[in-house]
Amino acid sequence: MAADELALGHEAYEEEARPRTDWWAEARGILWLVLAVLGFHSLIAKPFFIPSESMLPGLLVGDRLVVTKYPYGFSWVTPTFHVLPHMPGRILGKLPERGDVVIVTPPGTNTDYIKRVMGLPGDTIGVRGGIVYLNGKAVPRRAMEDRYIPVDANSRCDPAQYPGFLVTRGGKQFCRLPIFRETLPNGRSYDTVDLGFRPGRGDNYPEIRVPQGKVFLMGDNRDNSADSRFPLSQNGLGGPVPWENIGGRAEFITFSLDGSASWNPLSWPQSFRPGRAGTTLHPQRDSQ
Repeated sequence: MAADELALGHEAYEEEARPRTDWWAEARGILWLVLAVLGFHSLIAKPFFIPSESMLPGLLVGDRLVVTKYPYGFSWVTPTFHVLPHMPGRILGKLPERGDVVIVTPPGTNTDYIKRVMGLPGDTIGVRGGIVYLNGKAVPRRAMEDRYIPVDANSRCDPAQYPGFLVTRGGKQFCRLPIFRETLPNGRSYDTVDLGFRPGRGDNYPEIRVPQGKVFLMGDNRDNSADSRFPLSQNGLGGPVPWENIGGRAEFITFSLDGSASWNPLSWPQSFRPGRAGTTLHPQRDSQ
């Protein structure tokens, strides 16, 4: 009997000595971790997914990239989730450079677009016959070799958008895109897609002066981009955009998916597009 009582007493002592989980401390640790991640995403950098073809040929649907938040300062669109009301201006604000690829929130929406900065405050800008005119001069461009984009679940070469550009080479389908390299006055160069004159696709835009505190943005896929050339009613940006609507600068591609992956994890490795990871999104300096 004494042995049984001794055993029970020993078990009770072990139960009391065993450390108890401090659930409140655990919850606080998780909360701080979540806040740290949100703070990093909101103030330093965040991932971004390319949902459209408006920035072809440089960016494909399915590309994942890094966007830094701090290069232009901070504004109401800086937080990862657009929870702040619209407020004019920026904290530690700095204008982007012409040629920067940026994410932008169209006025009156909470959707992020990705476009290229073409005009800064005080610039005059217009488009005639597909040629961009900046401060009264045509932006120089030269024809490059056609780019063959492999057709996959994320890049379909829809005939409505690319009539006659779907081709077959070596038994595989490609979207053959005519490429033109533009060079801005600051020497920054990048490739654009021009499918030829297409009425209603932004090949003509009357010259305007970019107001103070605003920037003019365009997609590189000039015939298939809803940007500053188009009104908000057509899912465009409604003209020059307030600079506080710019959420950050695109830096580089982390990886890219062709859209073929299914729920089966074995299909995931084959869905990665080779050769895209690490591609910089900063324009080249081109002396022409």
